[in-house]
Amino acid sequence: MFLFSSHVFKLVTTKDYRRHLFKQRGWIIALIMFISLFKIAISQNQNSDPESTQVLQLHYQDRHVVLDNGIFQLTLSNPEGFVTGIRYNGIDNLLAYDGDESDRGYWDLVWNFPGKNTKKTKGTLDRIEATKMEVKIQNDEQIELSFSRTWNTSSTMAVPVNIDKRFVMLRNSSGFYTYAIFERLQGWPAVELDNIRLAFKLNKEKFHYMAISDDRRRYMPLPVDRIPPRGKPLAYPEAVQLLNPMEPEFKGEVDDKYEYSMESKDIKVHGWISTNESVGFWQITPSNEFRSAGPLKQFLGSHVGPTNLAIFHSTHYVGADLIMRFKEGEAWKKVFGPVFIYLNSFPKGFDPLFLWPQAKNQTMIEEEKWPYKFTTSSDFPASDQRGSVSGRLVVRESFISNKDIPANGSYVGLAAPGDVGSWQRECKGYQFWSKADENGSFSIKNVRSGRYNLYAFAPGFIGDYHNNTVFDISPGSNISLGDLVYEPPRDGPTVWEIGVPDRTAAEFYIPDPNPTFVNKLYLNHSDKFRQYGLWERYSELYPDEDMIYNVDVDDYSKKWFFMQVNRKQANGGYKGTTWQIRFQLDDKMKNLTGNFKLRIALATSNVAELQVRVNDLSANRPLFTTGEIGKDNTIARHGIHGLYWLYSVNVPASSLRHGNNTIYLTQPLAVSPFQGLMYDYIRLEYPDSVSYITRS
Repeated sequence: MFLFSSHVFKLVTTKDYRRHLFKQRGWIIALIMFISLFKIAISQNQNSDPESTQVLQLHYQDRHVVLDNGIFQLTLSNPEGFVTGIRYNGIDNLLAYDGDESDRGYWDLVWNFPGKNTKKTKGTLDRIEATKMEVKIQNDEQIELSFSRTWNTSSTMAVPVNIDKRFVMLRNSSGFYTYAIFERLQGWPAVELDNIRLAFKLNKEKFHYMAISDDRRRYMPLPVDRIPPRGKPLAYPEAVQLLNPMEPEFKGEVDDKYEYSMESKDIKVHGWISTNESVGFWQITPSNEFRSAGPLKQFLGSHVGPTNLAIFHSTHYVGADLIMRFKEGEAWKKVFGPVFIYLNSFPKGFDPLFLWPQAKNQTMIEEEKWPYKFTTSSDFPASDQRGSVSGRLVVRESFISNKDIPANGSYVGLAAPGDVGSWQRECKGYQFWSKADENGSFSIKNVRSGRYNLYAFAPGFIGDYHNNTVFDISPGSNISLGDLVYEPPRDGPTVWEIGVPDRTAAEFYIPDPNPTFVNKLYLNHSDKFRQYGLWERYSELYPDEDMIYNVDVDDYSKKWFFMQVNRKQANGGYKGTTWQIRFQLDDKMKNLTGNFKLRIALATSNVAELQVRVNDLSANRPLFTTGEIGKDNTIARHGIHGLYWLYSVNVPASSLRHGNNTIYLTQPLAVSPFQGLMYDYIRLEYPDSVSYITRS
């Protein structure tokens, strides 16, 4: 199957040769050589052999169809469209062989009729059982099958959506593609969609090593380790402490699928390796245009099961704001995917962990091929049926620079027309995002026809850019916008600031976990916030009094706790918290009039309220309150951000005084340990009447 030359293959994959390089040349040189050689080896393996005699075959069995291209076989139930078997590299089935065959590989969704109490239920789970199988194309190069079902207008118990699941096999391809077309027609009843995904449950006897990124990959516990008495559920069912796992190395660890969440922009490839058979099972997502809520939305991927997920829509890390709500009569159509299920292998004796970099290389190949040309559905447009938008984004911040600042590293995107920041709650349409270069230049390619606003956010600056022009993208259109100027909210020079405006709380103080509850992957890891139970560390560090932060002497990376959570009480209850920001104003400020401006950017909120008081904690009415906001559940799900919130609070100069001042930040709602806030950035600005103070 592979076209490696023998000497390159040995150089790249044998453990003995790796040890030799490490010993003779040093680890840095060895690493560089491995990467270079591996790329050479991979490049040798990507071009289809024009002399290949493999042919595509479609076999019909009793209630199943089998697609075979000579590299692997894909078995699907007929007409339901469940993936029941994947035969590859001598393994009869890479998928779970126990239990119902409909629980191995499947599309599903969670839905409700409006008015249902979603607080007490996750809605109705629909495994999307198709009723009709149809061959869309079958030739020497590809086979595409459709498994569809049509909503019966007389039904009162089924989700009012037509669904067409597609599966594509290509000649000489080590994997298959799948996508789905969801459609509602005019006049259909109202409905709510909570979750849409594609799931694969792998053979638990084979797949034990999981990889979702270069620094997040490891051998994983077994599913049986999570079941009592081997495992003990913790604060919620997803989190389990492994008391007596099959492999002693996992003893005492916490396993929780949310520890492996990822931002949409980073979910390109993830999956599993069977180290004994040297086989990899990977899900490759070349584009995230069909995912909900933009590039920062967090989704699940792979986790203990062994489970591999492609989640296209979910409310995780956002809450009810991201439920797809369709009104009575509202029409809608959307294509989810295609995604590529990629299989790879090495001969026995070679290091199987190199299957991961090979999967990453294949991901780059799939990205180059996007949008795919082989799909037969007219609902998935090819590149020549799409458009593009390009331009340059600069930031105008006169209190930082007299010149416009290139928005280096900013994310610029097209989403449905809306208000500032509406893209992070938008879920019915498509979104197209690009990262600007060091000059602020961006190019958004392969945009589907439609009407869009342009949105952006830039690291280092608060708020969102929003161009309210409605851009009508048509096939072949190429819109050049030139220079676009973002002016972040600003009234006056900075008195002080806390944090970095990057839409996360990552720069603040993140404590070490309780040694009783650890995931070893995140020990000495940049993502230490993914450890279980960090919300309880606040009460341990501040058992009697809340955090006090002095802007003149304290370092926010060492002092500012990364989430404002409730303090646990001795009786088991919880108490809201009040944080203090202490600062001084000097003599020349004593005659100021007007308003100072307090900018508060929140990285997340979960059923919380932020109250602001100045120099008087006993004031019955706060100077400002958000009211109850957010249902992100980021705290429990080991995140560092959810929805972004930005508030600007007028602080009368008369409420401040020469010398010592204190701003009180109170979160009073205290029913659950998971209620709370994460701050992104806080800044106090002088009144605009003192704009002369510092401009550089």
